[in-house]
Amino acid sequence: MDKKSSAPGFKITEVILAILFCVIALAFAKSGQKSQWELLFNGKDLKGWDTYIGPDMNDSGKFISDQPIGLNKDPRHVFTIVKSGGENLIRISGENWGAISTTREFENYHLQLQFKWGKLTWGQKKYKKKDSGLLYHSVGEYGADYRAWMRSQEFQIEQTNTGDYWGVAGGMAEIPVDIKSVSECIYNPRGIMTDFREGGPHGRRCIKSSDAENPTGEWNILDLYCYGDTSIHVVNGKPVMVLYHQKQSDKGQTIPLTKGKIQIQSEGAEIYFRQIKIQSIEQLPAGFMNE
Repeated sequence: MDKKSSAPGFKITEVILAILFCVIALAFAKSGQKSQWELLFNGKDLKGWDTYIGPDMNDSGKFISDQPIGLNKDPRHVFTIVKSGGENLIRISGENWGAISTTREFENYHLQLQFKWGKLTWGQKKYKKKDSGLLYHSVGEYGADYRAWMRSQEFQIEQTNTGDYWGVAGGMAEIPVDIKSVSECIYNPRGIMTDFREGGPHGRRCIKSSDAENPTGEWNILDLYCYGDTSIHVVNGKPVMVLYHQKQSDKGQTIPLTKGKIQIQSEGAEIYFRQIKIQSIEQLPAGFMNE
């Protein structure tokens, strides 16, 4: 066969090879893409979440009953879906202490959500700082802490204190801090690595590095990065806390705490949430570790 008669064949073959190359390239590109977001709030209802409400209390915060309202029972409609500005939001009234919690456990992830404060406060929190919390690595029994929450690590959501850490019902972590006093330890990536746990010298609370919360009534974006036994609290794009060597006290033993359910607290204040989503990660964002 001469060159003239073979030329068209070569052109067709080259086109086919080019198409195959593009298909393969696209397949590799797709496989190399970052994990896709999964919505934890579907924008319609609380599918994928449980509710739990502790016992009734009086305005001083004392229990007036030994019996919790319990799992997936919500007679006062503490957890509802409301429409505002053309979108559905999760409204948590705060009237009872409790939480919504995912039905699934998660590990090695980036969680993002948005919140803003409502107007109502209740009971011992009435006329005080509005309070809630994002509890992650939640394990064990419902009602383990204050008869309302599972053992977990808390990404505090409270006016002027959003981003703080609390160990809940046995949650523990090591955090680098500036130690101002026994009860005032402030996160500093170049500070002294300090153990935070219930009954420890510095208790179970660590204060975030700075206040990054928007004015009350405006939406705030929280990002939580968890990988292995390390996690990062980020408020409106600003990293305010890094936790290391996370553990839990379980029946007298200290064991790792690196995965679990996600809880969002009802704790005496009206609060709204939207755009709750999660994606898997293979490493922590290095740029946030030293800020």
